[in-house]
Amino acid sequence: MKKIAQDVFQIQLLPRNSINAYVIGSVLVDAGIRSSGVKILNGIGNKEIKAHVLTHAHADHQGASAFVCKTLNIPFWCGEEDKTTAVNGLVTSKFPDPDSLISRLQQRYWAGPGYPVEKTLKEGDMVGDFQVLNTPGHSDGHIVFWRESDRVLIAGDVVINMNMLTTIPGLSEPPAIFTKDIITNRQSIKKIASLNPNILCVGHGPPLYDTKQLLDLANQW
Repeated sequence: MKKIAQDVFQIQLLPRNSINAYVIGSVLVDAGIRSSGVKILNGIGNKEIKAHVLTHAHADHQGASAFVCKTLNIPFWCGEEDKTTAVNGLVTSKFPDPDSLISRLQQRYWAGPGYPVEKTLKEGDMVGDFQVLNTPGHSDGHIVFWRESDRVLIAGDVVINMNMLTTIPGLSEPPAIFTKDIITNRQSIKKIASLNPNILCVGHGPPLYDTKQLLDLANQW
């Protein structure tokens, strides 16, 4: 694990920060693809993990969720509107085109089995010392985690900080082919930009410390 801030750690699940999970306090945030389970456990090491939460129920975030929850015997949490897909494992079913080749490949090779959700989270709930914020658009139930004391934001896929084809870092909105509602997600980008975070931790790409880029992105619409 790489320390990002106090009690915030990044686990790189694919090279060049292509897919990331995070640990905030004693909670694992996201779980990569189906094959990420062992890497997550190795990254956690001896650190005590008491719960696992998703920013959203997509195949590159819930892939190893069932494995991790079963192995560590910990509860599974997510946003209310993503509960159904987190439980049934049909995590590409709400993509704009769930029958496309890439959707079907993700469902078959990246997605993990569903797992019972013990608790759903909503705006204002706390996960450790992070506040939950609703940020729908990329998925219906997308949530982020915000710590005002040092302005750290665990942002999931509201934005990404890399080109998904070249892996070159750069901030952008997530790909349209995986985003349920682009207009709503742009509203969520504006919402997180208004927080003026010092550190932005994303699902894809390295953490962003020059968060002026976030303000510039939000001001495009």
